[in-house]
Amino acid sequence: QVKLADSGGDLVQAGGSLRLSCAASGRTVSTYAMGWFRQAPGKEREFVSAISARGGNTYYADSVKGRFTISRDNAKNTVYLQMSSLKPEDTAVYYCAASSYTSGTYRPSSNEFNYWGQGTQVTVSS
Repeated sequence: QVKLADSGGDLVQAGGSLRLSCAASGRTVSTYAMGWFRQAPGKEREFVSAISARGGNTYYADSVKGRFTISRDNAKNTVYLQMSSLKPEDTAVYYCAASSYTSGTYRPSSNEFNYWGQGTQVTVSS
């Protein structure tokens, strides 16, 4: 069983930066695709970014492309999301996710992620 602990959310001004972390425990996720999703109040959860098992493939939602960078350190069993040029519309609870179904040679669909973190709040003030 994989447990994901996501952290790093905070209150930040527009234009600022944050780095989210997702530490996995229970077993190694080095063969799993990993991803980040977010859910704003009153909205459905949406895909933000994903990364393949070895980190060679990364995927981004159009809304964050060029501003967010996903990375992973398999030695630490950890995935990161570096967020820059933050906008008020980035305000949401961000969730880390892992997929044991795919290593991520293609962008995984949300229903392929079978492990989820508890979420971390990111609030961007204008």
